[in-house]
Amino acid sequence: MEKFKVSVRLHCTAKEVFTGWLNDRIHAEFTGGAEAKTSANEGGTFSAWDGYITGTNVEIFPYKKIIQKWRTTDFAPGDEDSLLELFFTYKDDHTLLTITHTNIPEGQGDQYKKGWKDHYFSYMKKYFDK
Repeated sequence: MEKFKVSVRLHCTAKEVFTGWLNDRIHAEFTGGAEAKTSANEGGTFSAWDGYITGTNVEIFPYKKIIQKWRTTDFAPGDEDSLLELFFTYKDDHTLLTITHTNIPEGQGDQYKKGWKDHYFSYMKKYFDK
């Protein structure tokens, strides 16, 4: 299994990016408009990028941390879900969003690391930096 950590600095509060992550409309907007169905509840399910990504909220610590079971349609049916931990740290005038992504099927880690940067962070910077 593979793992990695990536971060992005966003000019907004931790509350804004945290609540946006768990909101259908905002999540879709800050990822470039692909459909998202989110849940703000532990045990709730979610999907993003028109169903390419699916999972379940494991733990939610308001404005600080979200832990999710996460998978894409690229996972084989027998693959375990990966684990996504999102950390929201507000300091000065920005929030540092750090994602630790673990339990990724072998050979897929690099594509997801690139995907977080290209399909999430680049759009999130535009959305929150306006």
